[in-house]
Amino acid sequence: MPSGLNFPLFLLSVVIVSLSGVMMPGPVTAMVIARGHRDSRAGMWIGLGHGAIELPLMAAIYLGLGQILSSGFVKASIGFAGGAMMLYLGWQMFVSLKKTSVEEIRLPYNSVIAGLLTTTSNPYFFIWWATIGATLILNAQAFGMAGLIAMAISHWLCDIGWDWLLSWSVFKSRNLWNQKVRQAVFIGCGLLLAGFGVWFVYSALSFITFSIAAPGTSR
Repeated sequence: MPSGLNFPLFLLSVVIVSLSGVMMPGPVTAMVIARGHRDSRAGMWIGLGHGAIELPLMAAIYLGLGQILSSGFVKASIGFAGGAMMLYLGWQMFVSLKKTSVEEIRLPYNSVIAGLLTTTSNPYFFIWWATIGATLILNAQAFGMAGLIAMAISHWLCDIGWDWLLSWSVFKSRNLWNQKVRQAVFIGCGLLLAGFGVWFVYSALSFITFSIAAPGTSR
C-alpha cells in the first residue's frame, strides 16, 4: 500500500486527478456543447459512450497494455486515425449547419456514438491513461480488485457528472441565445474539432520523428 495513503484519501486523489482531466476543454467538451443545445441529457449519453471505451481500457492497462500504448508508432497510428476522424466530425457539423435551420441542427449520429467517436479519436486520451491513469491504477492495486473497481467507478462518475452538468447548463441557457449566437457556438465547436484534428495529425508526425531519432526510448 502507498505510504500514508488510506482508502478514502486514495479515492479523493482519484476524484481530484480525474476532474483535472475531465474539465480540460477537448473534443468531448466540444461535442457536449454542440449536442447540449437540443438535449439536457446529452452529456450523460456522451459520458456513457466515453465510458464504453474507458472502462475496458482501464482493465487492459491493469493487465499490462500501458506499455503498448506508450509506443511511439502506436501513438502515431492513433494520432493519424484520430486526426482524420476529428476533421470528419468538424466537417459534419458544418454540413448539418448548412442543410438545416439553426433551431433544427441535427448531427447524423446519436450522443452515445458521439462519445465513442470523440474518445477513440483522441490520442491524448490514450496517452493520459498510459501515464497518469496508469499511476492511479497502480495505486488502486494496493487495495486489491475492490480498489480498482472503486477507482474506475469514481473516475467514470466524474466524467459523466461533468458532461451532464455541462450539457444541462447549455440546454437551460439556450433561450438566451439568439440565432447568431447559436450559429457561432456551433461553428466554434466544429472549428474546435477540426483544430484538434490538425493538431493530432501534427502530433502523430512528431511521434514518428521522435521514434526514428531515438528508437531506444520507445517500446
